Parts: sequence; structure tokens; C-alpha cells
Amino acid sequence: MSEQANRTEISSLGEFKLIEQLTKNFELRNASSLKGIGDDAAVIDNSNKLTVVTTDMLVEGIHFDMMYSPLLHLGYKCIAVNVSDLLAMNAEPKQVTVSIAISNRYSVEAIEELYEGIYHACEYYGVDLIGGDTTSSLKGLIISVTAIGEANEDEIVYRTGAKDGDLICVSGDLGGAFLGLQLLEREKKIFLENPGIQPDLENKKHIVGRFLKPEARKDIVDAMRAQSIVPTAMIDISDGLSSEILHICNQSNCGAIIYENEIPIHPESYDQALIFNMDPTVCALNGGEDYELLFTIDPKHATAIAQIPNVSVIGKIVPQANGTFLKTKNDNLFKIQAQGWESFKQEN
Repeated sequence: MSEQANRTEISSLGEFKLIEQLTKNFELRNASSLKGIGDDAAVIDNSNKLTVVTTDMLVEGIHFDMMYSPLLHLGYKCIAVNVSDLLAMNAEPKQVTVSIAISNRYSVEAIEELYEGIYHACEYYGVDLIGGDTTSSLKGLIISVTAIGEANEDEIVYRTGAKDGDLICVSGDLGGAFLGLQLLEREKKIFLENPGIQPDLENKKHIVGRFLKPEARKDIVDAMRAQSIVPTAMIDISDGLSSEILHICNQSNCGAIIYENEIPIHPESYDQALIFNMDPTVCALNGGEDYELLFTIDPKHATAIAQIPNVSVIGKIVPQANGTFLKTKNDNLFKIQAQGWESFKQEN
């Protein structure tokens, strides 16, 4: 059967039937979720804990390209990036709302695939989908997610608490998502010029996956909690290591030294950077969309943090007057500047 024969128009269901169709398999997992989808508003009971809320919007053509973004992965990603923001506050993710604006280019089956990805992410991170909205779009797909978490007052972490002598740590590896995007864009260009040529993504699973399906590092937050480590400052890396360390330094009124030889770069990322004639360190500093955690800790936790897999100590906090610098492998100092991805670009 043709794809057209299996296509269900969204207009044939209407808004409420569509919501019912998309969310019929979602169940509430958290005791704080008193009321989810099905009423005028959701109801959350967080008792004596602090409520932490974050919102993120993904716009087709700006944040994702449907030529190489599977809807299943996109659904997963839109939840993961919001969960990542909660984890960066040392909060426990609990609920999400998802709102979408859809053009008539999308069928019910396509949006069901998107929600299947949302379902898998909610299941993996243990969060409840408790509401949202659907509306029409004149062009493309827009996804807005609000994520809600909870934290104890003495455990919540801001960007403002880094202090002189703290160790600077990062989870995972950096630069992979940026290089995955560059690879996908290259293959898209080749395909558009010659549709007969198939994409060459052989042995590129790591960097492509880093961009299309990033993971929020709940494992790292859970591991630190198990070691009784509360970071002094923390942020997730969405705009690049350079931008994020400057956010911490500016808001904590401090400086930093980052050691180039300690920045974690996956071998596949390193090799792909060289293929593109790029400096792997520059990709790690400025690439963005890795959604790893950048955090500072008291030096007394040095032994404990070394016991946590996939965490690297990459530098230290210094007095604000010392500035924020990268110390290269040759012991040269370069001032760190924010050169991450910019979402607001001037139109031609």
C-alpha cells in the first residue's frame, strides 16, 4: 500500500480526539501528579519541596530539519533537553507538558511517531506527561515543552555558587553533537545536488546520535547524590563549553582555568573534526547541543568525584581578576570567549 493510503488527516479527528489518540498510553508515575490530561488544568502536589520549572521551544527549520530528523528521535529529544535543564538545577524531574503547532503537511501517523518518542523519553526519565496544547501552523512543526521538577532547598544548585579553588567538572564528551550536525548537513547538501547518492554515515553512530538523540545526564546527578556531592554551581551544555563556563563565571563573580588536555573528546569526534579540517578542541569549546553537565565542586569531593564514571575534572575556579582562560597543551593561555550557537540571526 502507498504511504498516501495509510495517511490519516489531522482534520478528520479534531483537536480533542487528536490529543486523546496521542496520549492514550501515557500513565501517571509520580505521587505528586494528582491530575494529568483530561481536565482544564493539571494538579501537582510538591508538599514542602521547591518547584523547578523550565520551558523550551523547538522550531522546524531553526532547531531541527525534517530531512534528517526522525520524528521518533525528535520527540525523545524535546523531552531530554528539558529534563537536562532540571538536572542542571540538581532537581528531580517529575512532569512535562507538550504543546505542538502542526501544519497540514503532517499526518496523524507522523504525529503519533513524534509522541512515541515523547513516550519513550517520559518512561526513561520517569516523568509524567500532564498536559499541553495543539494548534495549527501555517508552515512546519513547532514543539514547546515545559518541564517541572522538585528539589530540597538545601540541594538546589544555581550558577552563582562557584568559588575560588573549586574544581571544574564535565560529564561525558564534548563536540560530538556539533560534528554530527555538520556531517548531516554535508550529506543533505550532497543529496540535494544528486538524489541518487545515498548518505555516507558509516561508522558515525556516535556523533550522529549525539545530535539527533541526546541524553540528559540523570545518571550523573544520581551518582553525585549517592556520593553526597552537591555541586557549588551547575549548568547544562547547550551552547558550548565556552559559553557555559562564562555563564558560571559571570554569575559567580569568578574566573576559571580550563586545561585543554583534560577536555573529553570522543575518538570519533576527534577524527571527524580532522576530516573537516577543524580543531577538535574548538569544536568541544564552541559546538553546543551536547547536553552534558558542567559543574563546580568543593575540592574536598575530589576523591569521590573520581569514583563516578564519565566525569572529567577539566579545570579550576580562580579569582575574578584572573579572568577566564584556556591553558593549551603547550602551556599557552588563551582568553575564553563565547562563540556558541546563536538562535537569533539577522535576516538577509
